[in-house]
Amino acid sequence: MDVLVDNMPSYWAGFQVTLRLTLYSGAISLALGLVLAALRVSPIRPLRGLAATYVELLRNTPLTLVFFFMILVAPQFGIIAPLGFWTAVICLSTYTAAFVAEAVRSGINSVGVGQAEASRAIGLTFGQSLGNVILPQALRSVVPPMINVFIALTKNTSVAAGFAVVELVGSGRRISQGNPGDAVVVLLGVALFYLAITIPLGAIASTVERKVAFSR
Repeated sequence: MDVLVDNMPSYWAGFQVTLRLTLYSGAISLALGLVLAALRVSPIRPLRGLAATYVELLRNTPLTLVFFFMILVAPQFGIIAPLGFWTAVICLSTYTAAFVAEAVRSGINSVGVGQAEASRAIGLTFGQSLGNVILPQALRSVVPPMINVFIALTKNTSVAAGFAVVELVGSGRRISQGNPGDAVVVLLGVALFYLAITIPLGAIASTVERKVAFSR
């Protein structure tokens, strides 16, 4: 276990990068996912089709392929992102937004149709109805699956290790190279740091889910 203590600064540095990737990508994907969910239930058919195409394409594409597209293909269209942290944030955000959108859309669909009809009856626009009536009611049922999406995002940050980002997995790989005889212990240390993020998130999801079930 000495390898864990001796390399704690490297673990901590990788953990901080992973945490930043999770927080930044989570915030951006949440904002983008809300917009996509709104477009998916929009009364304007082309917008629904555009959002549906984005969501289905990203949900059924491996995250690694998204990274390769951003690094190898996007520059051919004049989109050049610097290899490293912010490219990883862009890839993780655009990918996770598709799952956020589906979670929000499922919550919107769980709200009774009568709520939207009543909103229109009193003269609210689509945006006002969605923001003031539908989303507040959908929020309780959306939170648990949303947290599960962010748990998946935390684990997906490991893909960035293959694209010049030294997060937890990247740090673990470097430590393993310096301590080849302790590879199992090194990977155990990486797993423990991931659990430090995912277990609290899972506990929050379970608590919220129980409260939602009780309120129903």
